[in-house]
Amino acid sequence: MSLDTAESTVDGQGSGRARRTVELAGLGLTGILAALMLGFSLVDWLRFVAGPTGSIAAGIFDQYVAVGGVLDTLLGTRVFESPGTIRIVATGVLIGIVGPLVGTFLVHRQMALIGETLAHTAFAGVAVGVVVAGLTGMAGTRDQLIFVAFIVSAIAALGLQWLTEYTDSYGDVPIAIVLTGSFAVGTLLISMFRDRLAIGIDIEGFLFGQIAIVTVEGTRMVAVLTVAVVALVILNYKQFLFITFDEQAARVARLNVRGYNSLLIVMTAVVVVGAMQILGVILVAGLLVIPAAAASQLGKSFRETLYLSVLFGQVSVLTGLFIALVASLPAGGSIIIVAILFYIAAVLVSDRSVGQLSIH
Repeated sequence: MSLDTAESTVDGQGSGRARRTVELAGLGLTGILAALMLGFSLVDWLRFVAGPTGSIAAGIFDQYVAVGGVLDTLLGTRVFESPGTIRIVATGVLIGIVGPLVGTFLVHRQMALIGETLAHTAFAGVAVGVVVAGLTGMAGTRDQLIFVAFIVSAIAALGLQWLTEYTDSYGDVPIAIVLTGSFAVGTLLISMFRDRLAIGIDIEGFLFGQIAIVTVEGTRMVAVLTVAVVALVILNYKQFLFITFDEQAARVARLNVRGYNSLLIVMTAVVVVGAMQILGVILVAGLLVIPAAAASQLGKSFRETLYLSVLFGQVSVLTGLFIALVASLPAGGSIIIVAILFYIAAVLVSDRSVGQLSIH
């Protein structure tokens, strides 16, 4: 080995170690922030409980609000001292983790449109909930409609998988059918029963996102799904990796491919419905796809791509929310534009194609 080659190898190893250090530091900060936001969602819920538990939770909740005030002082703003704003940030931080986490598997399975499809089925679920609430005279709160959207989207996800497995259509045909069909159902239901609805639900808020009314229950719901999705990915990481890169070999190895496919697609549906509160039906798929696509340009292995996608997603959400809150702009559009900028930057600095990714 020549001296130049040896020096190049040492420099490359040093650069690789520095890169891993930065990535792990970023993941560590993301983990700490996620834990703080999970804690906030818990005390935000428990402070309404009677007795000592509620009092303790209320005291901790006040500390969160005080920290928000300090942050406002440092940034020269007047938005983070509001409990509602902290609730929005908590929801954003959590979906900024699980969205890219699930999206990375989808992107590498060439299923990028699945998030968009399930978002449209979630809208159909909202429409079903609105119609049922209107016809029965029930309250039909936003959180109840989101719960209905969870159920409808999960059922549609399993139906989509069935269509893909048991029809002779090309892979993207069932996706197109479910995407357009579910949105058609939603729009028809809303149009047919608009004059008979006895509740005031802002349908446009579900389409485009509406951070102003992120509720305590909505944040708690996202917190629960975040813990569940992260736990499922950790426990089934090897299996998901196997079916992502070589599904046929996984079948030969007698892995329950259908079961893991079902689990992954239902997880996607759950994440989509949770993220719909901030991003809306129209833009929610962007959070699953764009950070993962950017990370795929830079990651040297699938694991590193997974890490980078979470980091890109987290920075995109936090930056987009900050712009939206300070400048009174739509949060969904701000988040997606920031994510696209990350993707463009990743493409410009990348010196390889996605196909060179290592699966380790």
